[in-house]
Amino acid sequence: MPLPNLPEQFNAAAALVDSHIAAGRSDKPAILCGDRTITYQQLYENVNRVGNALLKLGVRIEQRVAALVPDSPECVYAFLGAMKIGAVSVPLNTMLVAKDYKYLLNDCRAHVLVVDSSLLHHVLEVREHLDHLEHIVVVGDDHKGPLILSELMAAASPKLEPANTSRDDSAFWLYSSGTGGAPKAAIHLHHDMIFTADLYAQDTIGLLESDVSFSSAKTFFAYGLGNGLYFPLRLGGTTALLPDRPLPEAIFKAIDRHQPTVFYSVPTSYANMLHYAEKTGRKELGRVRMCVSAGEQLPAALYEKWRARFGVEIVDGIGSTEILHIYISNRPGQVRPGSTGQVVPGFEARIVDDHGQDVPVGETGTLLVKGDSIATGYWNHHKLTQETFLGEWINTRDKFYMDAAGYYWYAGRTDDMFKVSGMMVWPTDVEGVLQRHPAVLESGVIGAPDEDGLTKVRAYVVLKDGHPPSQELVRELQLFVKTNSMPHKYPRSVIFVKDLPRTATGKIQRYKLREIAARGDQHGSATGLELQL
Repeated sequence: MPLPNLPEQFNAAAALVDSHIAAGRSDKPAILCGDRTITYQQLYENVNRVGNALLKLGVRIEQRVAALVPDSPECVYAFLGAMKIGAVSVPLNTMLVAKDYKYLLNDCRAHVLVVDSSLLHHVLEVREHLDHLEHIVVVGDDHKGPLILSELMAAASPKLEPANTSRDDSAFWLYSSGTGGAPKAAIHLHHDMIFTADLYAQDTIGLLESDVSFSSAKTFFAYGLGNGLYFPLRLGGTTALLPDRPLPEAIFKAIDRHQPTVFYSVPTSYANMLHYAEKTGRKELGRVRMCVSAGEQLPAALYEKWRARFGVEIVDGIGSTEILHIYISNRPGQVRPGSTGQVVPGFEARIVDDHGQDVPVGETGTLLVKGDSIATGYWNHHKLTQETFLGEWINTRDKFYMDAAGYYWYAGRTDDMFKVSGMMVWPTDVEGVLQRHPAVLESGVIGAPDEDGLTKVRAYVVLKDGHPPSQELVRELQLFVKTNSMPHKYPRSVIFVKDLPRTATGKIQRYKLREIAARGDQHGSATGLELQL
């Protein structure tokens, strides 16, 4: 299927917002958030006000505007307002720490940062080390700082003509942890969102203008950005946003309040919600007609338990930051539990061996994907771009096999990276944090399935002399990682071992740790004590 028929001169922000004013949707709710309802007319005016405010601050076409804002109307205004003036939107993960924001803001060279007041302290901590940032604009009433978003918007015009951008101009960057561990920006174009919205959201899962969409996955993820922002806006629908942490109780409250018809989440969240529902006796999802999953493999058992309890199937698929959204997916009413589904129209997929040759049906190989939403490359990562973006194809580094019916089945990662709650984990990141603990000599980190079959972080730890293993130390190490890294990276289980399997050159052989985990941790070098909370 070809690229949607877009003119050469095209601005995605105008397509997602301005078009609905002309179509008569001015009074229709575009965003629901807490007790706030934002109509399409209000969205149009506020996106324009932010765009005009950015122009007044000196932002010009192709300059980066970063946003560090929880899911909220202001998050949408900042993202689309920057794009409408031809600048490049860079949404940032709201769950990081100061040193991470120092790296990201210097890497993307943002001219302006829009930041929620609750997160401002992280930025101020490293402000003197931000080499390119000229303006910090604060969102929220309990604000501090010279520039306040609400004040800038109040002083700005609600009218703004979109910049004269091409459909192939850079529109937004999304940061993804990659094979080197350091975050890197995937460069996406104005047409990319339209491609995935039309061919996946509309044509594959059947999203409708009448739907109210709600995503527990946040909009700074590629997955959440589609679910919670440009999918509903492309179709003239409504999105419900949750600024808070997506814990089960908060998610169910949002479902009860906003009555969404389509719910998007990740397998870990589905498992947590199911556990909460079992404890509280909950058995209904309001008006939800369809659930969607991505970010990590959805275990068949979890699918079956969810459907048995709520009577709604989960449509599982796989996407990536580099490809923007889901490119292989099950279809509503045609789900094969445990499978990732079939190729989304508009994309092509190949499964190849180590020599780049297609493998037979049923044989496992590396998945390559082709489609017009694939990023143009990584910012300032030339070699990795060459290794990943292979002409029209991209190497996903995922292992898959395809059955005779054209359904794809996930078989693991080509490298050691894994996902927890839909977010990437690079083992060396966690090992680096553990290494800083005074009791730890060295460690090896892998992803291992929990009782629900979902991947969680497991750490094999060699202790220094004088530090005996104990359950108290397990808790201490878990808290240490939580405090010094992102919450999803802390090890759910810790195995104390005498040594780690290594290559002749001293590299940790994580595949052997995975083999040990599969055997139950009581063989090979894993003769230590497992203490799991």
